[in-house]
Amino acid sequence: MTQAECRALDERGFLMRTDQQFHWENAGFATFDDFLAALSSRKRKTIKRERRDALSPGIEVVWLTGADLTEAAWDAFFAFYVETGSRKWGRPYLTREFFSLIGQTMANEALLIMAKRGQRFIAGAINFIGDGALFGRHWGAIEHHPFLHFEICYYQAIEYAIAHRLNRVEAGAQGEHKLARGYLPNTTHSAHYIADPGLRRAIDDYLKRERAHVEAAGRELREASPFRKCSGSEDREAQELADEDAGF
Repeated sequence: MTQAECRALDERGFLMRTDQQFHWENAGFATFDDFLAALSSRKRKTIKRERRDALSPGIEVVWLTGADLTEAAWDAFFAFYVETGSRKWGRPYLTREFFSLIGQTMANEALLIMAKRGQRFIAGAINFIGDGALFGRHWGAIEHHPFLHFEICYYQAIEYAIAHRLNRVEAGAQGEHKLARGYLPNTTHSAHYIADPGLRRAIDDYLKRERAHVEAAGRELREASPFRKCSGSEDREAQELADEDAGF
């Protein structure tokens, strides 16, 4: 929701709520290495190690969109969704037919990032493409390997966004672990109309306190940004990056 929409609805008696999501912003990066070069040395090394470890068991990653979204691919992803959803949320709510309908009606706006070992798909994430952005949604797996979730949901999404010149990746709410992987906190806004006066007063009071908390948390998280700070340490960071490229 835009600021203008918030103001218009606020004037009409809606209650304003803020929340927080984590977005990766494309600062004109041409390659994933360009993105890594913008990070602090410690974060850059961590991401390189995680990506290496995630794929070390002979895992490869493929991007499926458009005509590549076959029923076999949806079968595999649905199995991931059900297995992981049952463990994390108790009862997955999307049906197998739902994914077929996506393939039939909006295949060019959907992206499956899938991991395979040998000839078998073992994990994947569904994303949607639109408005210059990649929107990450559900993830699932039937084999569990260290850092594979980060590779499929975060790093591959960044790779895809750079390759297709998208402006951002929206990784959704929650998960401060996304910060260390280049996804920064962004405040989101919503408006809600509550007709009952008593309930409205109680919710309004809560939302005021919640907005203050979201703002304070956002400031704290932004201070922990993984990106290099503009300071006298830039020369040292540049040398460390050169040493990494040289294999030191």
